[in-house]
Amino acid sequence: MSKVKLEIRKPYLPLWKHTSGEDSRRYVIIMGGRGGGRSTAASQLLVTKLFAHDYLRAAIMRSVQTDIRPSVWSELVDRLDEMDLREAVDIKENAMTMKRGKNLLQAHGFKASSGSNSAKLKSLASYNTVWIEEAEEISEGEFMKLDDSLRTTKGTITIILTLNTPAKNHWIIERFFDLKDSEVDDFYVPTLKKEREKDTLYIRTNYTDNKTNLDDSTIARYEEYKETKPDYYYQTILGLSPEVVRGKIFTGWRRIPEVPFEAKLERIGVDWGWFPDPLAIVAVYRHQGGYILDEVAYSQKISNDQAASIIKNYLGKRIALVIADSAEPKSVEELQSYGLNVLGAEKGPGSVDAGIKMMGALQISVTERSHNLWREFENYAWREDRDGNPLGVPIDRHNHLIDASTYSLRDIKPHVDTESRMERRMRRLYSNRRKLTINHAR
Repeated sequence: MSKVKLEIRKPYLPLWKHTSGEDSRRYVIIMGGRGGGRSTAASQLLVTKLFAHDYLRAAIMRSVQTDIRPSVWSELVDRLDEMDLREAVDIKENAMTMKRGKNLLQAHGFKASSGSNSAKLKSLASYNTVWIEEAEEISEGEFMKLDDSLRTTKGTITIILTLNTPAKNHWIIERFFDLKDSEVDDFYVPTLKKEREKDTLYIRTNYTDNKTNLDDSTIARYEEYKETKPDYYYQTILGLSPEVVRGKIFTGWRRIPEVPFEAKLERIGVDWGWFPDPLAIVAVYRHQGGYILDEVAYSQKISNDQAASIIKNYLGKRIALVIADSAEPKSVEELQSYGLNVLGAEKGPGSVDAGIKMMGALQISVTERSHNLWREFENYAWREDRDGNPLGVPIDRHNHLIDASTYSLRDIKPHVDTESRMERRMRRLYSNRRKLTINHAR
């Protein structure tokens, strides 16, 4: 095969040096603003490695499997076409695989679809290269699960993360970066932590590094955002890390040292999880016209009997109604079998929006010890399109304890329950208890 001419832009030269074995590191983070050519550089690298003699098992990944085809997969196909190499590769479109000799590229999602359970990543044990596009969309737990799964001795293991720069409290920033003040208030310049230099390569780019490959109208649109959408411009276009996540849903919550003695415990909320999503349990108190949220549990791989024990230990001699996610009726019944008063949360079309509106109108306080709940409060945000326009749909992340709180608060309601509502609740409790009795009798 004749040699292929490949144009590599200067900011990405360290990427190629890294993969040549001269400067091998486990993690490669290509992060910054729009128009920097991150996906082009990563796809060039993987296509080239596919044709190399060295061992390659590469996974191309995004948070959701169905998002891979129009993004990462399309980038790889484009690179093959640009290099006139498509005919030299065995491509399976349906499975999204590319094979050249013994080398393989395969699409994998952390989740099969939006809202589905996380995928099993044990099958990636023999892989030595992973490219995660839009890496800011995955949780730290998902990343850790993937990282721990890669253990082959056939070739150097490399995990490439390409992403727009997230807010300063995102796990990628906290794990890999220090932040320096920029010329713009409340925006920071990420710099790789000194202790990460041995295992991490960091490349930062934005449209200013790639102007020769962008048309004038695109550049003009980007620069117009500085006046029309400054927060979007400094984060998404320039690649600075903001103090506060853009599109933040809740504001005005306050932190208090602890639950006051006179506060009344109203509900315990439960959002089911296993791994990487955690089981989330929160206590909801009524106090002086508002509500106090106290984090009870936020842990992975907690069984239902352990959850029941956690709730009982928290309650002590107190009695409170437990409102749990109704998506797992068996888990609800199991909690009931341990002697807890448990109801499945009322859910349905529009329940998420209704819960957000309801919580947004309440006076909410959070105890100092509720670290995970406060982190969710700071990061729960509205989804946006590529131009920073809100879509009116929350991003399905940073919401486990918030969901548990919503289940409870929607059951309480910010007004006195009517007799009919109280009767309906009692019927639900009686019905669940009756089902439990029948099941035990069987």
